[in-house]
Amino acid sequence: MNLTASARLTTNAVLKENAVDLKLELVLLPVSDVDRAKAFYVEKAGFNLDVDTRPGGELRIVQMTPPGSACSITIGTGITDAAPGTVRGTHLVTPDIEAARAELAERGVDVSEVFHFEAGGQMPGPDPERGKYNSFASFGDPDGNTWLVQEA
Repeated sequence: MNLTASARLTTNAVLKENAVDLKLELVLLPVSDVDRAKAFYVEKAGFNLDVDTRPGGELRIVQMTPPGSACSITIGTGITDAAPGTVRGTHLVTPDIEAARAELAERGVDVSEVFHFEAGGQMPGPDPERGKYNSFASFGDPDGNTWLVQEA
């Protein structure tokens, strides 16, 4: 079925009116070495350690939360069959991209320089107009899962 733009807006409005809240609270990250990844996220990226438990067998659950976030990440054993390093472009949002980048670098994260996008593609430095959602820095964890830090 092909809905017109007006029908889509009406359908979306009805869905929003009747929708139950669904909040993203946890993202699983596949890693090859749980202790190495835990050290990276807590010691270098500055995430808060919420849980590190072994409920039984091969299962290990390590949950960490970025400072100020309502959404956490979980790494561990027996929690996902995804290959380590396959999560790409998970966003962390900050009000100050330059301060966030500096803090990550000071903590030992190999973080890119700040960049933004223009019609010609990716450009160095923050967005000259400091427009929301247009200044970034990127980094990866020891397994190659990648993150974008975005100014908003």
